Amino acid sequence: MSPNNFSSNSRDLASSVVSGVLVIDKPVGLTSHDVVQIVRRGTGIRRAGHTGTLDPRASGVLVVLVGPAVRLSEYVSAADKRYQATIRLGASTTTYDAEGEVTESASPENITEEMFEESLKQFIGEIEQVPPAYSAVKVKGEKAYELSRKGEKVELESRIINVYSLELLEWVPPEAVVDVHCSSGTYVRSLANDLGKVLGCGAHLVGLRRTKNGHFTLRDAIPLRKLRESFLTGEWYKYLIPAAEALDWPYIVLDPEEIEMVRHGRRLIADPKQATHDGMVRAISEQSDLVALLQQITNEETKALEWQPAKVFFQS
Repeated sequence: MSPNNFSSNSRDLASSVVSGVLVIDKPVGLTSHDVVQIVRRGTGIRRAGHTGTLDPRASGVLVVLVGPAVRLSEYVSAADKRYQATIRLGASTTTYDAEGEVTESASPENITEEMFEESLKQFIGEIEQVPPAYSAVKVKGEKAYELSRKGEKVELESRIINVYSLELLEWVPPEAVVDVHCSSGTYVRSLANDLGKVLGCGAHLVGLRRTKNGHFTLRDAIPLRKLRESFLTGEWYKYLIPAAEALDWPYIVLDPEEIEMVRHGRRLIADPKQATHDGMVRAISEQSDLVALLQQITNEETKALEWQPAKVFFQS
């Protein structure tokens, strides 16, 4: 049964069978957890979670998985992200954004557009980045920002990230708007802070909008206000994207016999020519329901390629 076929009077049934994705345009002022709570209350489905935190001051694409689809979280969360970041030159702050206290400042009046663009190039590619002390990174079981707010000195280890592109969209000194295409785990606030160091004038983030998460963009996103209205009318199902479309991996279609094999954890013969995503594919039914995620392996005895069920979703 397609989620779009549910009526507004079938919430109890929906709570037990709905599995999919809500792509939400998060407004400024709410935490990502706030949005998930709104989805849980509106749908009556407790099993829901987001796939990449957006700070309260940030807006844009927030992907929320609902029902059994939450088991896809580790894969959706790992997808690349894209942002429009507004960076203000002239001051560095404790939080790397406008909420923090100024730690150092210098006039940016001598910074030209050409100098700014040249500095951006230093941050493209595989680089090391230290997360902000005011972040949700865990330190000895506590979140870094909780320790920082207590006045404790927080030293976080650097991590390897990938910045695929940085494009200057607007140059209105002392502010610049930059399109950032990066790997999961990238802190745009840290990019702003590090950029300020390179330029010698300090910099911090004053605006952030996520425009893409994986293959989902703002075009796929529904404004939270509109989604809340649909909860009241019972029409929110029309915004639910099927779980099979949560990932844009290659896929194979299974017949009923193969579905039964996968349900019981049995392997299937794999086609060596089948495209994969890091050795994995989506398995879907002839009705386009997500059946499983399959991992390509080599049978040690026969040396043949096979599909090993990694996560199984199809239950009926």
